[in-house]
Amino acid sequence: MSSSVAEKLAKKSPKKPSTKQVRLKLVYIDFWSALKMSFLAAVALAVVTVVFFFLVYTVLQQTGVFDQVNALYVSVAGGDGQDGGKATNDLTAIFDLGRVMGFGVVIAILNLVVVTAIGAITAALYNLAVKITGGVLVGFTNN
Repeated sequence: MSSSVAEKLAKKSPKKPSTKQVRLKLVYIDFWSALKMSFLAAVALAVVTVVFFFLVYTVLQQTGVFDQVNALYVSVAGGDGQDGGKATNDLTAIFDLGRVMGFGVVIAILNLVVVTAIGAITAALYNLAVKITGGVLVGFTNN
């Protein structure tokens, strides 16, 4: 008796699982959600920008690139950089850590504003375009 059950189970082919597919249309992007997400992405980009400026400045300072560029500038501009206590030909006085980081923060803040505005404008333009095109068709499956 058990052999007949085993034979029946062996004869049965395994069922293939049915996959369900769902097709949805993206017809609206919430403006405030897009604004918040683009702001968070812009904050992350701002942090990366400030850290990038610090790391590049540190690497260039430690490898002596600033000193070499300053020596080249002094030789091209003429003068020895010692004109009565004035450092008019000294680039290292211009490119100190404070100024470089200040410039990096200004760039980060500008990027913050621009990326947030672009995210909001993109959501608004998409919502306007959906009225003409009907939206983007997106397919999903359970696999």
